[in-house]
Amino acid sequence: MKADVATLRWSGQVDGHLVLLDQTRLPGEIVYLQCRDEQAVWQAIQQLSVRGAPAIGIAAAYGVCVAAQRALDGAEPAVIDQACDYLATSRPTAVNLFWALNRMRGVAKKFKSSGSGTLADGLLAEARAIHQEDREMCAAIGRQGADLLADLPDECGILTHCNAGALATGGDGTALSVIFELARRGKQPQVWVDETRPLLQGARLTAWELQQREIAATLICDSMAAQVMREGRLQAVITGADRIAANGDAANKIGTYSVAVLAQAHGIPFYVAAPTSTFDFSTETGEGIPVEQRAAREITQGFGTATAPEGIAVYNPAFDVTPAELISAIITERAVLRNPTASSLATFMAD
Repeated sequence: MKADVATLRWSGQVDGHLVLLDQTRLPGEIVYLQCRDEQAVWQAIQQLSVRGAPAIGIAAAYGVCVAAQRALDGAEPAVIDQACDYLATSRPTAVNLFWALNRMRGVAKKFKSSGSGTLADGLLAEARAIHQEDREMCAAIGRQGADLLADLPDECGILTHCNAGALATGGDGTALSVIFELARRGKQPQVWVDETRPLLQGARLTAWELQQREIAATLICDSMAAQVMREGRLQAVITGADRIAANGDAANKIGTYSVAVLAQAHGIPFYVAAPTSTFDFSTETGEGIPVEQRAAREITQGFGTATAPEGIAVYNPAFDVTPAELISAIITERAVLRNPTASSLATFMAD
């Protein structure tokens, strides 16, 4: 993205507020939301003004900070627990949301016996640390992934699904960070962008990001991925993830599982790029990952236009789960985990 377009930022000091790029308005308009209470942050997460697991976690952390401003007026630290409980209900699948909120709860416990001003300062420092750590993780994922793909042709074909770039994180992204790093190293990746129905995050967001970075990109309908693979145009598939179970099963935007099956059928490696904060070892397999069900109107009246008969039954899961056996490797900020299994993930996290 252009340097002057930020996905999210904190404005001011401890009495400041969260500023979010409204991704529902892209690519047509660049509009920022001024979130001055946790209700505004909750709504922004729920309606996808901010989306992508890492960015959701960062936004929620800053949401706790705006809630903490009530503590500046003498409210009890219990305000923080209440805000965390509330923000946790915004979306169910992205584990980074709960990971970030747990970190904020930890700060509240630490400062429970301190003055309320100290509590708010500590919370803002923690939220800023989460944000900075994500920037660094994104850069490290990019380097790990570019090392993994170093032997690909200079004009390698890479397909991605949904949006796993700067718009989804506090840095350069996860899957797109790998592509950006390949470009920095002199390669000319040719990126094939699935439109990602029904909300078109690929068409509206990923295609826009790649244009901003002057990366060669071709937009396709989701149903065209098999044909592109059959024509031999791809050397790799890279996606992000919203939650990775203990056995390596990975939840990502709906349609990712289909892409993984197609990639295996065509002998194309399928990579997941995600920070270690996305691992959820409390969930043994993908079967236990909660899958968000979203409103029928996203399918029947997408972007305000009726495209289906009134009253038709609709099933609208926002995510699907790709089994670990279809994943060639998980690219993290620490290392590349090839052919992930429960055993290899446990060993990796124990190191």
